Amino acid sequence: MPSHADSLSLDAVAAATDAVAPDFRRDPRGFLLSLYAVAVRRAQPLHTLKDHLPTPPKGRTLVIGAGKAGAAMAQAVEALWPEDAPLSGLVVTRYGHIPERPEGLAQRIEIAEAAHPVPDAAGMAAAERILQLVGGLKADDLVLCLISGGGSALLSLPADGLTLADKQAINKALLESGANIAEMNCVRKHLSRIKGGRLAAACAPAQVVTLTISDVPGDDPAIIASGPTVPDATTCADALAILKRYRIEVPRAVLAQLERGELETPKPDDTVFTGQTVHLIATPQQSLEAAADAVRAAGLAVHVLSDEIEGESRDVGRVHAALARATVRHGEPFARPCVILSGGETTVTIRSQPAGTPKGRGGRAGEFCLGLAQALQSQADVWALAADTDGIDGVEDNAGAFVTPDTLARAESVGRKVADALDRNDAYGYFDAIGDLLVTGPTNTNVNDFRAVLVL
Repeated sequence: MPSHADSLSLDAVAAATDAVAPDFRRDPRGFLLSLYAVAVRRAQPLHTLKDHLPTPPKGRTLVIGAGKAGAAMAQAVEALWPEDAPLSGLVVTRYGHIPERPEGLAQRIEIAEAAHPVPDAAGMAAAERILQLVGGLKADDLVLCLISGGGSALLSLPADGLTLADKQAINKALLESGANIAEMNCVRKHLSRIKGGRLAAACAPAQVVTLTISDVPGDDPAIIASGPTVPDATTCADALAILKRYRIEVPRAVLAQLERGELETPKPDDTVFTGQTVHLIATPQQSLEAAADAVRAAGLAVHVLSDEIEGESRDVGRVHAALARATVRHGEPFARPCVILSGGETTVTIRSQPAGTPKGRGGRAGEFCLGLAQALQSQADVWALAADTDGIDGVEDNAGAFVTPDTLARAESVGRKVADALDRNDAYGYFDAIGDLLVTGPTNTNVNDFRAVLVL
């Protein structure tokens, strides 16, 4: 059973590090960048998917899915699946997230592109087509569902009574509200015809194997991409409470449907999930552990705080700064030199601005760096990198940003004040002005936030 597995490469991150990590004292930025590259490489689909593929079935094998890593996952399946076994399907990914196809690797799975984080018509059309593809499957058929972060927006199919414009407005409001990912996806599941286990129901009676890359705190498959093929324990009442908590408006007819429980999702006791399996093929903790191993190999102590950190990005940055400053000034809670690692999914609440004020740019990694830099107060011997492992911080073209002991001074020399940047949620503008954005391009995976603080 020949395969093309060895021909797949990691072009998106190959330039980020040499075979040997840069010296952390002579090149702190390069060292931090090498840790990010190690974390990203640990989550590449080719390396993680092969141990979880089932054997080909008697019937058809259909591959479906959605997420920022969708195209890379599809290529990995094509490379690892026996060439003489039938394979077809459709996977949707974010615009610009299709890796270069290795020479000699035949394309058997169609890739569609759509918008993220706010859905568009292309994502809705792809979702409709996926539902059509799974119609009429038999018990001898196999569905491989490839799920990764971003799938909620990419696989958008509004519930009856909702338009695409309604979904776009609700999604944008959720993103700007400060709601965490579990809350956002609870709402998304109940306002969809494909999420929250509904896609699994549409696949019956075929066997469904879901292969997922986690980008959520706790690695709950029901939250990743709003769990299209796994049961949903949340309720319409939960979704209503979240909408009320964050003051998010929905059409009255849809509100009434939620109140009557008419938009309920398939629950864990639903027989449609009998015999179906879910495999987590990559997680944030695994990537943090890989980076921690690289730190130890460089002769440094390492402290992994958690892969489940949530909260306002700027506040999480301030907590990391407090730990780093205490380590430098008091030798506690850690001895230096060391590296502090963390992951999770923080949030950014967009601040209202006076009329005429230019809109800020940036994502949660950049906002973390703003909060960190402000709280570090130019502390000597502390360097940091925060970046999204998918290579895109929010909707910008950067993965994240660096913080150095002279960040504040360099920014002020070009007329940038960190407090002003925080007020306007303008991390991109702030770090771009001093050349401290990290730009990698899409990495073809997604295990959420990566943060590394180096204390010398």
